[in-house]
Amino acid sequence: MAAMSSLREVVLTQKAELEEQLRRPYVERLLPRQAVVETDLIRVIVGPRRAGKSTLAVHLLQRLGGGGYANFDDERLAGLTDADALLAAMDGVYGQPKHILFDEIQNFPRWELMVNRLQRSGRRLLLTGSNANLLSSELATHLTGRHQTIALLPFSFSEALAAEGATGTVAARAARFDRYLMEGGYPEPLLRGASRTDYLRDLVRATLLKDVVRRHRIRSGAGLEDVAHWFFSNTAKEFSFRTLAAVARVTSPTTAEKYTRLLSEAFLLFTLNRFTFKARERATANKKAYVVDPALAVCLGTRPGQDVGRLAESVVALSLWRRQWAGEIEVAFWKNSAHEEVDFVVREHGRVARLIQVCWDLFDPRTRAREFRALGKAATDLRCDDLCCLTRGAAGDEDFTWSGRAHRIRVVPIDEWMSQT
Repeated sequence: MAAMSSLREVVLTQKAELEEQLRRPYVERLLPRQAVVETDLIRVIVGPRRAGKSTLAVHLLQRLGGGGYANFDDERLAGLTDADALLAAMDGVYGQPKHILFDEIQNFPRWELMVNRLQRSGRRLLLTGSNANLLSSELATHLTGRHQTIALLPFSFSEALAAEGATGTVAARAARFDRYLMEGGYPEPLLRGASRTDYLRDLVRATLLKDVVRRHRIRSGAGLEDVAHWFFSNTAKEFSFRTLAAVARVTSPTTAEKYTRLLSEAFLLFTLNRFTFKARERATANKKAYVVDPALAVCLGTRPGQDVGRLAESVVALSLWRRQWAGEIEVAFWKNSAHEEVDFVVREHGRVARLIQVCWDLFDPRTRAREFRALGKAATDLRCDDLCCLTRGAAGDEDFTWSGRAHRIRVVPIDEWMSQT
């Protein structure tokens, strides 16, 4: 165990590192309102590897008024078990801070005991760590409901625009959105020019090995890799676990379902349910899956530069998923017995608030009729009048009549919609 004087030196050194990090250029991240208001809940930042969780935590600490900082990804703190000695050193350096950020908390033995005790004593805590240690199921056990999770994904389109200081014409924004669909929003390739394909391949490999295979003691990772790469190649597509088991090296639909859940926990993808008011139907119906960044599909899928319409649907899904994670909305997709589909059903406070269709090209009259017809049928079925179609370039309100019922559909350029979310 480090001596008190040595601990103070470590805390002082890390304080200087914290101050240096705060002086560097920073892209403000989109956060739910509750992430920055005063609360006694323990804030835990979760999300995919290399999305910028530690950087966000440092700046969130500053927005909360500043406070103490300890980074356990520091060999000088390796083997430390005396939480009281560390806290005493931090109090001496920071003057008994109300807010404390513990970075890479999983490296401190039995960390949950320390943070629970500090939270009960009135400290306001902010935590980051590996996905393998800060999964929602484990947090619920360790922190017994006294925590708030903040999900951080790779840069959204609006964050990517801010990162590049992008300004200009509507045409320039649309062109930048086209590039975003191909390049995605992982910070390292976006800001520092890292080789995107090599970077993402190494990132996925590390995620599968460290956050899934080792943690869950999976004997062979071949089936898991098959499932992951099937999703990379089929983002925004409907699937069943039976079909997934047939195309991947897994033994059963049950295994395919397990692997899908583990990949979701590791923040490589997420799934949406088919909309229905019946819980049993919702549990057994097919789902749709989306990768957590479009570059995963472009760089690691089997069809580089695959269907741009599905990539566009994926980034819209990500924007809505952020709000769902924050508890603001619920999102599903709608499909009827005639296989007509609406991409997103958005519920607020238990009621269907709006329907969103994503269609890259509305210029073909047959495509326009098909997409609008699905919106009209879903609007009648779900009793919803707020209808939106996100598309490439077109804009304006359009009236559409189906089965004698008139509907007004807002047609919005997808890059405009994405720049505001």
